[in-house]
Amino acid sequence: MTIPSSARVIVVGGGIVGSSVAYHLTKLGWSDVLLLEQNTLAGGTTWHAAGLVGQLRTSNSMTKINKYSVELYPRLEAETGVATGWKTTGSLIVATSSERMIQLKRTIAMAELFGVKAEMISPRQAQEKWNLMRVDDVLGAAWLPDDGKCLPKETALALAKGAELGGAKILEHIRVVDVLREHGHVTGVRTLEGDIASEFVVLCGGMWTRELGLKIGVNIPLFPVEHHYIVSEPIDGAFDELPVGRDPNKCIYYRGEGNRIMLGAFQAYTKPWDVQPVPTDFSNALLEPDWEKYADPLAAGKWRIPRLEKAKFEKFVNGPESFTPDNNFLMGETPELHGLFVMAGFNSVGIASAGGAGKYLAEWIVDGEPSLDLWSVDIRRFGSSVNNRSFLRERVTEVLGLHYQMAYPNREPVTGRNLRISPLHHVLAQAGACFGQKAGFERPNWFARDGMKAVAEYAWGKQNWFAMHALEHKATRETVAVFDQSAFAKLEITGRDAFVVLQRLCANQIDVPIGKAVYTAMPNNKGGFESDVTVLRLGAEHFRIITGSSQAVHDADWIRRNVFPSEQISITDVTESYAVIGLMGTNARAVLTQLTTADLSHQGFAFGEAKQIEIGFAKALAIRITYVGEQGWELHIPTSQAAQVYADLMRVGSSFGIENAGHYTINSLRLEKGYRAWGADISPEDTILEAGLGFAIDWNKEFIGKQALLEQKQKGLTRMLVVFVLENPEPVLWGSEPILRDGIAVGYTTSGSYAHTLGAAIGMGYVKNSSGVDAAWVRSGRYEIVINGERYAAKPYLRSPYDPDRKRILQ
Repeated sequence: MTIPSSARVIVVGGGIVGSSVAYHLTKLGWSDVLLLEQNTLAGGTTWHAAGLVGQLRTSNSMTKINKYSVELYPRLEAETGVATGWKTTGSLIVATSSERMIQLKRTIAMAELFGVKAEMISPRQAQEKWNLMRVDDVLGAAWLPDDGKCLPKETALALAKGAELGGAKILEHIRVVDVLREHGHVTGVRTLEGDIASEFVVLCGGMWTRELGLKIGVNIPLFPVEHHYIVSEPIDGAFDELPVGRDPNKCIYYRGEGNRIMLGAFQAYTKPWDVQPVPTDFSNALLEPDWEKYADPLAAGKWRIPRLEKAKFEKFVNGPESFTPDNNFLMGETPELHGLFVMAGFNSVGIASAGGAGKYLAEWIVDGEPSLDLWSVDIRRFGSSVNNRSFLRERVTEVLGLHYQMAYPNREPVTGRNLRISPLHHVLAQAGACFGQKAGFERPNWFARDGMKAVAEYAWGKQNWFAMHALEHKATRETVAVFDQSAFAKLEITGRDAFVVLQRLCANQIDVPIGKAVYTAMPNNKGGFESDVTVLRLGAEHFRIITGSSQAVHDADWIRRNVFPSEQISITDVTESYAVIGLMGTNARAVLTQLTTADLSHQGFAFGEAKQIEIGFAKALAIRITYVGEQGWELHIPTSQAAQVYADLMRVGSSFGIENAGHYTINSLRLEKGYRAWGADISPEDTILEAGLGFAIDWNKEFIGKQALLEQKQKGLTRMLVVFVLENPEPVLWGSEPILRDGIAVGYTTSGSYAHTLGAAIGMGYVKNSSGVDAAWVRSGRYEIVINGERYAAKPYLRSPYDPDRKRILQ
């Protein structure tokens, strides 16, 4: 077969995802697009998918993606002449437990804010919509009328046809075996038929994508698992327009398939498809039926739909699909190779998400930046440690089932643990730490005491660790606490132009004396938070950036992308070179004084300063900063000396009421103080001014995003981040709870916890008003927050409701 010599964009993989990318690139006017498929279009995962298309996801951005798919698929036939089989059937989610009812109420409450039609209905109403379903154990159901289904293969073919009509070229039976690159940028692909030059390459090869990434040094952490559904013989009363039904407590879904019933499952644990490599000729193929593994879903389906009890099943689909470590797909430009984009690992939502994901990735390619907050699926959220085959093989067995497991707050994975541990891990485990995982790191969430097991018992209200959390929180406020903050990422920036580059990237002034720490945003061109960091100046051209645990790859990539060709810097991730112990609280100075000869007085060691000091036998970089609103130091210690420093602090601290404290306590303390968290309260879509952090802008210098912020400052704000404290002491805020102003929804909480100093739940959230938002507008409203279907009065704060200097709650 003759292949072209070049194309501006080469899309590798002709499933629904690759076809959508090609289609949307042509819609943006890029016609020089080449799609290469190693077998036949839609022959990998797409053809055997169940075709469910639901709109509502866990975030506004992900919901926008799926909503667009619902808008796109019905109109493709008129545009391309290829039928997609789209039917707006609606979807029904039944609840058979009080906990599931709470989750559905929370889901429906957020639907309105995301622009999705949804309502809670009674068991009788649910049965009217799915008349073959028994409901004697059903407490209620969520009804989403605009959800639907499509024929996956035909929808992919329609997108491919649309791409061809827009000028794209599509070639089947062309296998890409390598990505060509030079000086850190793609230059094309190598196929079995020859090389093809290109400016951009987009990898949409599903479960084959990881292996190609490994070949070129790009981390694409995904792994295939078995996913099952069966189709019955004709059933009296079944019809194709039946809603998509879901019974998450039984891990099953069901829908009409003509006059048959499709019964699928998201079992709590599934089997990995443990092949290496994934066969390149596995096309329009399935794995062997596994009736033994499917016994529980089959029994559940027969119970939920009695007419299946004696039915025969004509089809067993055991199709492998690729899953990622966190149940979110992979999207965006890779940090290792510029011009290389990835969109893969869709975790069984590829059909529902492909339309919107293809649109937003095409915009990313054309515009050079995302058009909305895509952090939850950004490939840069993962470091290389998670791209370990043994880890992935274990983790993905759990991930498939997360679709239907209870989405409790703070739910932690069970599989793939201890991937990364701090030098304090074992001693903290002995001290009762209950660990969570962030960026592969094990971090103490809280500490069990008095014979309690260090195991979290999940709930929508106060969880079993509530009293331990209160103790740790109050210890930090009243005496002193120790935190293992080693997982926070640390980047060393050095080189001839380190200062010039960071000065351009940071909104705040970093031309500060050596030994000074500065909090700053790294804004994007729209004035949103590409990241927020602490920049520590260690030398004229030597800086250490402290950022979030998951942000190391992302932040390093953002810096590199904004270095001019004439500039020279070096970026080194030193996260695992140094442990970080946070010593925080009223007695922090008294404890540390017992172990060092350094002058720790306010005059000798001012806030925001960093100094090398001796602590016992060790040396540490002590930084007087705080993320909890109390005096203290973050101690950066070589990993080999961290355990000794911790032991010394606990030994001398015993006389001062010292306690171990975890990251749940950091969260509640920082909320009381009004400190923002990137990825929750601030994101690339939230500007510095909207977040109320204008104090951290130096308007007298030039920086990325300055023009956008000046324009917003002049026009005024239409949304603003506010801290809320409930008036009722009983409920708990977790985030994703609607905020009502005078009875009208104006936003939702971005994060939440229980503020033990204040004696009530605390949260943050943006409130919006198209006519403008200012302090007077915020203060003039009457606020309620909807928690588990109930409204609770809340008081708004535009600054911290807690003042550590005066030790009182501000009124």
